Amino acid sequence: MFRLDNKKAVVTGGGSGIGQAIAVVLAKQGAEVHIFEISQENAAATVALISAEGGTATVHTVDVSDQKAVVKAFEEIGKLNILVNNAGIAHIGKADNTPEDDFDRVMRVNVKGVYNCLFAAIPQLRKAGGGVIINMASIAALVGLPDRFAYSTAKGAVKAMTMSVAKDYIAEGIRCNSISPARVHTPFVDGFLQKNYPDNIEEMFDRLSKTQPIGRMAKPEEIAALALYLCSDEASFITGVDYPIDGGFTTLNN
Repeated sequence: MFRLDNKKAVVTGGGSGIGQAIAVVLAKQGAEVHIFEISQENAAATVALISAEGGTATVHTVDVSDQKAVVKAFEEIGKLNILVNNAGIAHIGKADNTPEDDFDRVMRVNVKGVYNCLFAAIPQLRKAGGGVIINMASIAALVGLPDRFAYSTAKGAVKAMTMSVAKDYIAEGIRCNSISPARVHTPFVDGFLQKNYPDNIEEMFDRLSKTQPIGRMAKPEEIAALALYLCSDEASFITGVDYPIDGGFTTLNN
């Protein structure tokens, strides 16, 4: 089950965290994986993990907010079966203290970046006779989170784009779903704690973990397992759905 042999996949932001875990598991299940990443060092680390397990991966140094670069990369890759729109950036702030430059930067990467990849990938999915798109949304698109105005706005747009694409391309055999994680233990979390709470990292890590009713953060591999299922033929009847994977956050925090 869940084999992806003879499938070609693009994973944006595949150099670390959730993107890296998704790239690794797709390759492990037989896919030829293409990683879009602005950090060559991070991308190389992912390729090393994939190669160590006998998988196939290629790195493309691409800024997803640059449409010309994105289109060029997808044209080089050609016929495609899977797109995972994972690349994104975080931001902390409320509506009245989020600088315009920061808001624009989040929209450029988290919204326009997803659009750019959809724009360039759909023609390649069409050449393959259909395929699968997974967009990484967030529980921030579903519930109110404090100090996450720009990020929540962007992820709300990602969820809406997912539903629109699922509707528009269902007749062409293109499925589109989104995944909405709660807090996931990634290098970003470690960096955030080191920067903002250097004197009480363990205490804050425990506090952040317990915001999920299940009592911990997710592991990137757990998000990747859901992505793998949605990319597989076993999920061929699923499209236009957002999947919260949140340790009970959206339903049990009351």
